[in-house]
Amino acid sequence: MGGTTEATALAQIIAKTPIKATISYAGRVNQIRQQPVAMRIGGFGGIEGLSRYLREQNITHVVDATHPFADQMSRHAIAACADCNIPLLALTRPPWQPQSGDRWHHVADLAAAVSYLDQEQRRVMLAIGRMYLPLFYAHPQHHYLLRLVDPPEAPLGFPSHQAIISRGPFTLAADKQLLQDHKIDLIISKNAGGTGAYAKIEAARDLGIEVVMIDRPALPKRAEVHTTDAVLDWLA
Repeated sequence: MGGTTEATALAQIIAKTPIKATISYAGRVNQIRQQPVAMRIGGFGGIEGLSRYLREQNITHVVDATHPFADQMSRHAIAACADCNIPLLALTRPPWQPQSGDRWHHVADLAAAVSYLDQEQRRVMLAIGRMYLPLFYAHPQHHYLLRLVDPPEAPLGFPSHQAIISRGPFTLAADKQLLQDHKIDLIISKNAGGTGAYAKIEAARDLGIEVVMIDRPALPKRAEVHTTDAVLDWLA
C-alpha cells in the first residue's frame, strides 16, 4: 500500500528479489510515478472490498506504506488483514520532533488547526494537501499560500491566495526564499515526518515563523518499522 517515498524505495528493492509484489495507490494524485512492480490504482470498497481483494489475489503479506495521515486506509488494512489472517507490517516515518528555535503550536487534528485561525489577518502557508483546503474556507480573512502536487480541479474559495504547483523534495534555501517572498508569518503543517517536506519546517525555524503542527491520528496497535531493510527481514 503505497503513496510515499518509502513505498517507492521498497518497490525498487523488492523488484530485484524473487518476491512477487503489487503496489497499490488510492489514486488521489493525477501523475503517479511508474514503479518496477505491478501497480494497482483506486480504492477497494472499504474493509470488505479489501478483504475480498486479498483473498482473490492470494496475498500472503501486506505492507502499509501509506502516508501517516491516511488513517482510514490504515484502519481498513488492520481490519482486513485480521479478517483474512494475513500478517501486516507498517513502514512508517518517525514523526518530526521540535528543536531549539522552533515555534510550534501543537493541535490534535485538522479541525483544531482551522479553529486556530479564528484570529486577525495572517499570511498563511497551508501545507496540508488539496483534499482538505475547503475546511479553511471558514476563515477568509487570511492570505493563503498553497503548495500543491496537482492543480486544483475547480476554482478555490479563498478570496486571497496563491497556488504553487510543485512536487518535493524541497530544499531549505528554496523554502526560506519562498516564505520570505510571500511574507508568510504562519505555517499549517501535518507532522508527516521524513525528509521530503521538512525543509519548510527548517526554514520556519531559521526565520522565526510560527508553525501549527497537526499531530498524527491515533491508530490501533500494529507491527511497525521505519526502514526498508526491516521490511525485507520481516518478509524473509
